[in-house]
Amino acid sequence: MTRPGDRVAVAVSGGGDSLGLLFLLEELSAELGVTLTVVHFNHRLRGEAADADEWFVRKLAGERGLECLVRSEDVATEAKRSGTNLEEEARKRRYAYFREIVREGKATRVATGHTADDQAETVLARLARGSGLRGLAGIHPVLGPIMRPLLDVRRGELRAYLAERGQPWREDETNGDTTRFRARIRKRVLPFLEAECSGSVAESLARLADLARKDEALLDEIVAARFNEMNERHGARVTLRAADLADPWPGCRGREASEALAGRLTRRAAQEVKQDLRGLTFGHIARVLDLARQGKSGDRVELPGGLEVERVLDRLVFSKRDGRRQEKERISYAYTVNPWVEGESTVQIAETGKRVRLKLIDWPAAGRETYSEASGALDADQLGIPLVVRNWLPGDAYRPHGRGHVEKLKRLLLERRIAGKDRAAWPVLTSAGKPVWSEGLPVAAAFAAGPRTRQALLIGEEKAEGDRVDALAERRTH
Repeated sequence: MTRPGDRVAVAVSGGGDSLGLLFLLEELSAELGVTLTVVHFNHRLRGEAADADEWFVRKLAGERGLECLVRSEDVATEAKRSGTNLEEEARKRRYAYFREIVREGKATRVATGHTADDQAETVLARLARGSGLRGLAGIHPVLGPIMRPLLDVRRGELRAYLAERGQPWREDETNGDTTRFRARIRKRVLPFLEAECSGSVAESLARLADLARKDEALLDEIVAARFNEMNERHGARVTLRAADLADPWPGCRGREASEALAGRLTRRAAQEVKQDLRGLTFGHIARVLDLARQGKSGDRVELPGGLEVERVLDRLVFSKRDGRRQEKERISYAYTVNPWVEGESTVQIAETGKRVRLKLIDWPAAGRETYSEASGALDADQLGIPLVVRNWLPGDAYRPHGRGHVEKLKRLLLERRIAGKDRAAWPVLTSAGKPVWSEGLPVAAAFAAGPRTRQALLIGEEKAEGDRVDALAERRTH
């Protein structure tokens, strides 16, 4: 867990476990080649008792000639403000402080006093809540800069060690408050199991956690390899083919194995976007898998932490939920242009961040003699006014160049795999109210430039910042 030269910050609450850790590391510091610092986090949850704990730790560190780093935060107020569980908020802020110490170079490792009893209580609590293998892995001995050297040591052993040294410690009265689930496990459940079962239940649970951690590490490697094959990353989004998620292990005969892999891939996708899995339950995973197996395009599942999964054609898109989604889906715009006067017109579509450029050019005689019909240019003489660039509307339809009948633009955009949320603001050019062009599609056959065209209107699409979107822009055949 350590290397010679490490600066180890020992998290000391004042209780017996953390004091035992401090004294044991002091005894071993020369052999390990490490230097020690004391770190204390005051959660301000127990009034004067919490302040007394802080004073006790400061005094102890001073007596031993050790630097003492202290952070004090009003955890109860923060938990109320954020609506989180009090114990979870306390843990989050405590560990954030520990990692800050390492980040600022005040320590290279932080050691905490978790014992074999803490491990047993954690595994029992997660068993009672129906945890999977990841939860049964319990408390990790090493996680980033955090190390827990005492996970094989019983709480009673540490108390005996301190008593031999004549060293008092502070007792946190909330540890005995059996209105709390964890305290009931500590005071009632674990002692009952230890009394009723042969052998050490705590040691058996610690062994279970160790085996679960190793199996979990193996499964993580398998999932990572398959996820990297499946993931079609687009910025901050993760996209998976629905068929891949519904059947992630082609050729696997075991349905349960396939479902287990699908669930883990779903969790991996969620973690990639959300960066954690807090609040994600088996029920959430089941809903996402149902979306993959039998959902329709446009269906979506909302997950905790602002995450959503949307079915887009044959894909599932994992992304952060956008509070402005509905506003975006209702985007409406219309820009009138007159290229006959201006020669070249650029329409800046503020609502979508795109530009549409229209340029009127002479269609050369050589081009008319050799050209059959253009799919990327409009015959300017066939166009009527007003000429308007607007968003797609339900019911828009025309016969595209190269097709024999009128098609709904919705169907054409679906063929191009344009999602509904993007389709709502998709640019369309209308001539006297009739659609004659839409981004990425052939122009309307009735308006396409051909052998008799004298002037052609070329259309190009760009992002607002000037990056070209596709090769459709200014398609010239002469």
